[in-house]
Amino acid sequence: MVQAILLLAHWFIFHTWIAFFPGLNPTTALALRAALIALAISFVAAALLNFRFSNLAISLFYKLAAIWLGFANFFFLGAILSWLTWYGLRLFGAANPATLRPAIATAYIALGVLTGVYGLFNALWIRVHRITVRLPHLPPSWRGRRAVLLSDLHLGNINRAGFCRRVVRCAAALNPEVVFIPGDLFDGTRGGLDRLIVPLRDLEAPLGIFFSTGNHEEFHDPKDYLDAIRRAGIRVLTQERVTIDGLHILGISYRESTYPIRARAALEQISPGAGAASILLNHAPIRLPIAEQAGISLQLSGHTHGGQIFPYTFLTRRIFGRFIHGLHRFGALQVYTSTGAGTWGPPMRVGSQPEIVAIEFE
Repeated sequence: MVQAILLLAHWFIFHTWIAFFPGLNPTTALALRAALIALAISFVAAALLNFRFSNLAISLFYKLAAIWLGFANFFFLGAILSWLTWYGLRLFGAANPATLRPAIATAYIALGVLTGVYGLFNALWIRVHRITVRLPHLPPSWRGRRAVLLSDLHLGNINRAGFCRRVVRCAAALNPEVVFIPGDLFDGTRGGLDRLIVPLRDLEAPLGIFFSTGNHEEFHDPKDYLDAIRRAGIRVLTQERVTIDGLHILGISYRESTYPIRARAALEQISPGAGAASILLNHAPIRLPIAEQAGISLQLSGHTHGGQIFPYTFLTRRIFGRFIHGLHRFGALQVYTSTGAGTWGPPMRVGSQPEIVAIEFE
């Protein structure tokens, strides 16, 4: 289905460019058609190879295919706008609107290129978002302590060890006493996991680093990912609860959270109830009524990326509402959803920002 959509989108781009540049000779048009067909299948092919192999050639192929996917998104939008502009000019009686077609298409292609380049650089600029949280029944020893939330690093063939090192330096500068990672630490690649995650071994958090799985750790059997995470000294919480100085920290796997009955059963078993302060690591900002009924104080999530790239920012907001990003309340439950530090697919951010979050308890 994804491949069919990509082929149709590339066909529309090709059809628009041919229509708006009528002077193209048949050889150039044929070459453009062949190139767009190859580009249309490149990302799906790269993603399938990414799930199986990890080497320099696959990494480069995946990165180039992902970058093209981002630019293709903006070229597709530009193609739509090209037709709308041309029909608008005809509607309002512009003289010889057909002669304006090359200029219209060129303008939107240039805008697509500029937007994509902006998105590439914006994705590299990780912001620090600071919030203050007040939890009922929070033990006095936790007041004034700082936690760091790292979500959706998507370590793999695009965000490699160097990216992880940058995130770790940024997090370490905040002097956290505890670190929370609610899933998608990896992007789905199978090889070189220890090499990708090794910078996290240098992240000092006296009270520990805690992780729960996201959907990208569960595309396959998550065992390899979880073993690498544990070897890095990170505590994996899978339908588990730990208590540190009276604060309860819980983790639920992404797979369990997608089934309401199983999520309810898991939280009923591990939640300390509303009479104690608790933090739940749940990859996506879902099952909020269940978490509230279980007496959870604060849910930390990621997954949404804030939509990552326009126009999917609007689609993601339609799905998650106000819980797409930021700190919000759902009854007695507080929920913070991070846009994440990394990217999936195109290494671009347009309409969203990458972040790590510093949480102060009061």
